[in-house]
Amino acid sequence: MARPPVVAKDFQKPKVVFQPEVRQGMQRGINQIINAIRPTLGPLPRTVAIERIARTDELPELLDSGGTIARRIIQIEGRDEDVGAMFIRHVLWELQEKVGDGTATAAVMFQSIYNQGVQHIVNSGGNAMRMRTYFERCLPPIFEALNRQTRHLEGKHQLAQLAATIINDPPLAKMLGEIFDVIGAFGRLEIRQGRSRELEREYVEGMYWDSGWFSREMMNNPQELRADLEDAWLFISDLEINEPAELMPLLEMAVNAGVQRLVIIASTLSDRAMSLLTVNRDKITVLGVKSPEISASKRQAALQDLAILTGGTPFFKAAGDTPKNVRPEHLGRARRVWANRDFFGVIGGRGDPRRLRQHLSELRKAFSATSDKEARDLLLTRIGRLMGGSATLWVGDITPTAIEQRKELAIRAAEAMRGAMREGVVPGGGIALLACREAIRPLLAQAEDPDEKAVYRILMRALEAPARTLWQNAGFNDVEIMADLRFAPPSFGLDVVKKRIISMAEAGIWDAATVVKAAVHSAVAGAALALTTDVIIHRRRPPESMDTA
Repeated sequence: MARPPVVAKDFQKPKVVFQPEVRQGMQRGINQIINAIRPTLGPLPRTVAIERIARTDELPELLDSGGTIARRIIQIEGRDEDVGAMFIRHVLWELQEKVGDGTATAAVMFQSIYNQGVQHIVNSGGNAMRMRTYFERCLPPIFEALNRQTRHLEGKHQLAQLAATIINDPPLAKMLGEIFDVIGAFGRLEIRQGRSRELEREYVEGMYWDSGWFSREMMNNPQELRADLEDAWLFISDLEINEPAELMPLLEMAVNAGVQRLVIIASTLSDRAMSLLTVNRDKITVLGVKSPEISASKRQAALQDLAILTGGTPFFKAAGDTPKNVRPEHLGRARRVWANRDFFGVIGGRGDPRRLRQHLSELRKAFSATSDKEARDLLLTRIGRLMGGSATLWVGDITPTAIEQRKELAIRAAEAMRGAMREGVVPGGGIALLACREAIRPLLAQAEDPDEKAVYRILMRALEAPARTLWQNAGFNDVEIMADLRFAPPSFGLDVVKKRIISMAEAGIWDAATVVKAAVHSAVAGAALALTTDVIIHRRRPPESMDTA
């Protein structure tokens, strides 16, 4: 016999929670999430199995990405605990979105800072707001210490070593090292699901967009199912061309200017207008291509980049431009243009090199200045296209699930490698953070305020947390390793794979400087903010009905 629905309990009602319950509940939730992430830190990680939401017959997800693990946890038991869990979840996922890696490092540092901070507040009467100020003051000297350890990598071998420290997949790491050696830090890389069990890559010369031709009739290279035009001129626009009469002034101008091969880029080219382009092919060969991008702002940016690359002038519908106003100097030029059903590419744009360099410099500055992921991704794509290096990586594996997981791993590694190539690398294995303790020691020696002293001691222990956790995950005694490192030269650490203390540089064990800095900032600023949370206000939750036999 079915039982009646369960009525709403106290935890389903609005509620205001004060100290010390706030601190106790948040601490339990934070530790619960981070303890699930700790085993994933290091080159010999253990995996975390997460039950799928649909509860089908599929196997659980097996993950070793801290950000992804945190993202999969959408709620835990206990309302106060859930607040702490969702706080650290947001910190870690935001970090992964920004730099692609470093979430496990940030998690263990966050845990160390928060737990020690709570202990100081409870046992010694520390002031959370004063502590937060001192925590934030420590970030610049830590970053300066990391900058002093930074160096830049060159060649596919060193880049592959970097990739291997990010992902525990040697074949994928080797492939990524080769790809980034070819395309550079800003090159365009598309990562797709593979067509077999193997990893495959393809390099594309020049720049291209996800927009193809208007008609298959324009194909002149049936072997490759595409159209190719050598020494082409380009009319660059987002115009809607519906009538043949709209094209007549443009075609007459091009013929009179001696143009033999013309590419018309437009958002719309009707069948009637297309019929005009196939009439006089003995005088001029025309290829109609769709304007790239869907949104107006992205389309405008893409056309502006194309115009600078080829030396043309873009024509925009919003500005009231029409084809009848085109002059020969408005057309762009390229050594070769190609198009197929899905893509359109330009090789050897003949724009002003000085203007192109200036435009690239402006895009790079905008990329460095913004923290919005969507804006950074768009700028990175634009820079990669203009620099002319593009690659596609097909990720294969045994099952579709394995392919998807390996693809996500490649995306995460690629993001971290870009940052490392732009801003350099530091010794890996947690050794760079251990060295940063020397930047805190002088501050501790000069400090007089009890909260300030406590903060410096907390940070020095927190800077040890990633290395200690990594050693523990690999089966080593962290106390013994820490004692051995006291007699080792600078930048020496434990290679947990070879099981010996060695120079991190000689072993090729590196961490991306951008990732380490972002992880430190997220851990320190996030934990300091969490310590200042004094009140939790729970909203009302609807009652959950149960109907069990």
